[in-house]
Amino acid sequence: MDAAAQPCLRSAMTTTPLDRAKLTYFDFSGSRGEDCRLALHVAGVPFEDHRIGRDAWLEMKPTSPFGSLPILETSGHPPLAQTNAILQFVGRLYDLHPSDPFEAARHEAIMAHVEDLRGKVGPMLRISEPEAKKAARTELRESFLPTWAGFAEKAITKTPYFGGDAIQVADIKLYMAVRWFESGVVDDIPATIFHEYPKLMAIYAAVHEHPRVTDWRTKH
Repeated sequence: MDAAAQPCLRSAMTTTPLDRAKLTYFDFSGSRGEDCRLALHVAGVPFEDHRIGRDAWLEMKPTSPFGSLPILETSGHPPLAQTNAILQFVGRLYDLHPSDPFEAARHEAIMAHVEDLRGKVGPMLRISEPEAKKAARTELRESFLPTWAGFAEKAITKTPYFGGDAIQVADIKLYMAVRWFESGVVDDIPATIFHEYPKLMAIYAAVHEHPRVTDWRTKH
């Protein structure tokens, strides 16, 4: 067993493991669903990776907890929605989230900061009118993203992970935010947009190279 995976699996044996877990999200390897898939895999939780299309989601949406994905289903519990709630639930069960209340709140704050990023960037990427699209991308590139990364950099007080030596769900969340742009898929935003923020990039690199994350990437 690789050393990086051992703390998560040891914790799982001393808590109530997730039974017959099923995670439902759209059929692509990004955003909020991938946050949760990675957290479950890093924790060593076998789960059903239920990927659906838009039509299936429209049928399911009226009966969902909040009209959004991802949704985690586990034995003995009602469906759990909202990404950060799922991450914190998994994190508390499998030693991937701090037990100290203040440190946990600090991690939850940086996770909320990632959601602020997604809430701002997502709608701007859907703009199709050429002039409005150009203006939005310029704002992202020259103002919003550097400001967001600056605040993230200030909040990161330890490395290689947000809490120090061990990977936690907040690290996975930050990794996915940086990976979004590192992939180069966002038009008019350089893949190097966050490279001037060494602590943020250190977390990205540490998560990217984590054995369980590498294992997930090679299989999906």
